[in-house]
Amino acid sequence: MPKVLLVEDEPALAMVLKETLETQGFMVTHVENGELGLKQYHRQAPDLLILDVMLPQMNGFDVAKTIRQTDRTTPILFLTAKGQGKDVVEGFEAGGTDYLRKPFSMEELMVRMRVLLSHQRLLPNVETGEQTHFTVGLYHFDSQRLTLSLGTSNQRMTAREAELLKLFCQNANRLLTKESILLAIWGDDSFFNSRSMDVFISRLRKYLKEDPAVNIINLRGTGYKLVLG
Repeated sequence: MPKVLLVEDEPALAMVLKETLETQGFMVTHVENGELGLKQYHRQAPDLLILDVMLPQMNGFDVAKTIRQTDRTTPILFLTAKGQGKDVVEGFEAGGTDYLRKPFSMEELMVRMRVLLSHQRLLPNVETGEQTHFTVGLYHFDSQRLTLSLGTSNQRMTAREAELLKLFCQNANRLLTKESILLAIWGDDSFFNSRSMDVFISRLRKYLKEDPAVNIINLRGTGYKLVLG
């Protein structure tokens, strides 16, 4: 049973989310502020965090940044009433894996949670026979284990980072339009998702910087291409 830590200061919303998720087979712990959320995270070691952005005592971004100092893999799903692009980008830069803008439907929340947890192999996946191991220049990329290795160095990745790199590997040396990337990974090509995509591509470039023959280039106004050698 996946363990979910819900950090939400709106009592009515928190009650609905907790009760609904528990009926769907999740074990949910709820706390109402950021400081308690951080303490409960260390006490519980949850499989997924659902983290409101606007929290008393310690906001969601700061909670995520603190967690990401030692944990880069536990999925963090932000709930936000903010709609500005800079807020979405700040959420991903803080270490968020995904975000959901209020108001949202329970169906959409469930879909996003299941995607995040399936990448952590905490929910059953249908065996597809898809390639999961890739050679990226001098690197070895395991999209199932969420690792990017170079020699003895092993970079743990978030689920969204691994999804994005896998898409590039499957289309190495081919141009991918921004729209096609956004639809494949984020599900829509909105302005907010476009800004977050840029953040994730910057992360991938940092991970791959030790091999100068590997690069993700930007063809301005068109899209991106993973260039190998």
